[in-house]
Amino acid sequence: MKHIVVHEVGPRDGLQMEREVVPTDTKEDWIRRTMESGVDIVQVGSFVHPVKVPQMADTDELIRRLVRDKCSPVILAGLALNKRGMERGLECGVEMFALGASASETHSMKNTGMASMDATHRIIGAGQEALSAGKKVQVSVQSAFGCGFEGPISEVRVLEMAAAYVDAGLFNISLADTAGHAHPTQVERLFSAVLDLDPNVECTAHFHNTYGLGMANIMAALRVGVTSFETSFAGLGGCPFTKVAAGNVATEDFVNALQLQGVREDIDLGRLIKVAGDVAGYFDRDMPGCVYKTGSIRSRELA
Repeated sequence: MKHIVVHEVGPRDGLQMEREVVPTDTKEDWIRRTMESGVDIVQVGSFVHPVKVPQMADTDELIRRLVRDKCSPVILAGLALNKRGMERGLECGVEMFALGASASETHSMKNTGMASMDATHRIIGAGQEALSAGKKVQVSVQSAFGCGFEGPISEVRVLEMAAAYVDAGLFNISLADTAGHAHPTQVERLFSAVLDLDPNVECTAHFHNTYGLGMANIMAALRVGVTSFETSFAGLGGCPFTKVAAGNVATEDFVNALQLQGVREDIDLGRLIKVAGDVAGYFDRDMPGCVYKTGSIRSRELA
């Protein structure tokens, strides 16, 4: 099996739905400890207007703190949806831009105020600008597997958006199951089609667990050659601009599943479990993740 990239999105996708704004120092602690676990990418936050998502108001400050004394290979990423977001990311030193447009017209209008293809073309321009600035870039098709507002989404539209990215020289493409509608057969079909667009394409998968299929969808994506996965500590997550989106697949659950198959044994699962437990403790509620509550199977075998 190829190297599997673990992309932690808890500080962004996990926290953006939380009404209680977490102190910057607490977020920094969770992020630093996640970095120490050996994951590949941490999505620190999003460069959105603080009035729309108050939880993300400190993204710039967090990235400045983290890059100031960074000595690990972990990539620090941030989500941007427009030119101002790009400018903020460049100013604070983000290392990777996560840029996206939605295949759902309704979701696109609620999220960006633009039609899907208009948003796609804007993202293409931003992605090319980021590459020119020496930054890593990941572009996504949001609501790729279904929409909480519209229901099924045309796979033709998803592939048109992905093809537009490829034509623009943007090959790191994420398909995001924003509303959690994906099922394994659909996942295999759609990712296979995107990977077939160009031999340079590298795919990332982003699944929400709305209907309990998140981990099954990850395994389906792995089967067809997807090598990068976005997950969230403790399974926290959801999009404030869609309907009925549950949390992401938990990072510690995903890493546990990989390690049971002899993959990514370099990641310190114990550290991830501790972070997830601390996140759950901070919010004082049971989180969707499983392994932070049970411990890993291997740790039980060694006990």
